[in-house]
Amino acid sequence: MKPVIVIHGGAGAMSRSAMSADKELVYHAALRRVLEAGQSVLAQGGTAVDAVTAAVLELEECPLFNAGRGAVFTSDSTHELDASIMDGATLRTGAIANVSHIRNPVLAARKVMEASRHVFFVGEGAERFARDHGLQMVEPSYFSTPERHAQLLRVQRDTPDAAVLDHDGQALVESQPAAPVHPLDMDKKFGTVGAVALDMHGNLAAATSTGGITNKQVGRVGDAPIIGAGCYASNQTCAVSTTGTGEMYIRMVAAYDIAARMRYTGASLQAAADAVMFEELPSIGGKGGLIAVDGQGNFVMPFNTEGMYRGFARPGQEPVTEIYR
Repeated sequence: MKPVIVIHGGAGAMSRSAMSADKELVYHAALRRVLEAGQSVLAQGGTAVDAVTAAVLELEECPLFNAGRGAVFTSDSTHELDASIMDGATLRTGAIANVSHIRNPVLAARKVMEASRHVFFVGEGAERFARDHGLQMVEPSYFSTPERHAQLLRVQRDTPDAAVLDHDGQALVESQPAAPVHPLDMDKKFGTVGAVALDMHGNLAAATSTGGITNKQVGRVGDAPIIGAGCYASNQTCAVSTTGTGEMYIRMVAAYDIAARMRYTGASLQAAADAVMFEELPSIGGKGGLIAVDGQGNFVMPFNTEGMYRGFARPGQEPVTEIYR
């Protein structure tokens, strides 16, 4: 058993030609900070639940990623954020969706898991629950960034009927000569952030958080807050967090499918994840990636796009961060 924290910050088609060395370093540094937060928890003997919470919290605070601050806009120029978390030791879960005032949705999802007899709250009820339990609330403008707003305006102008995954519309913004350069082919970038972990006690956990998709219809919910689709953890099998075309992950119950293949057929983590990522999801047009870890500390980070923001860290070892294949 080897404790480990594994993270993702979105999958998509990465354009090496569009990435400067400085910009690449910015992303790697951000991923490293996230990993160090989870790694520190594990090194001190903390739980897998604490480790994934710490990692996703850092991702929500970083505007480079589509979760928390830096979340994308809906078609009404608003923000609707989703998150989920699952404890593999107990199968307890918590999830929230369509919130606009909770600074850190992952903390709200965890509070649902720990302090409610229910497992899933949405909208006003989710925000009331968070407020009643003392979580930090913010004005919706907190989540906004100029880059995300420009992305929305360009999508609405050029493809008004489209709901665009994560930074998709940013490709249009950045295609202008004077626009800033990012390391993503934004036409093929999928949002959502997540973390999975195995702790020294042998317990697994997973957490997922997202701002959704640009220009999405108000009220739309993707896979991120849905247990079994975008997030799943069981000590019997594995912990999984996904990123990609949410509707497809929901239809395939992608996260749980990996665990089921391991439990019912004896498949290895690698074999189960590869079957879902490279066979099942593509069969209905599903694109993106996922991260997963099993009870022995084996982990996988497969994706069927050109790249995925990802990384892993074990206590006492240097974190490893990757973007391209």
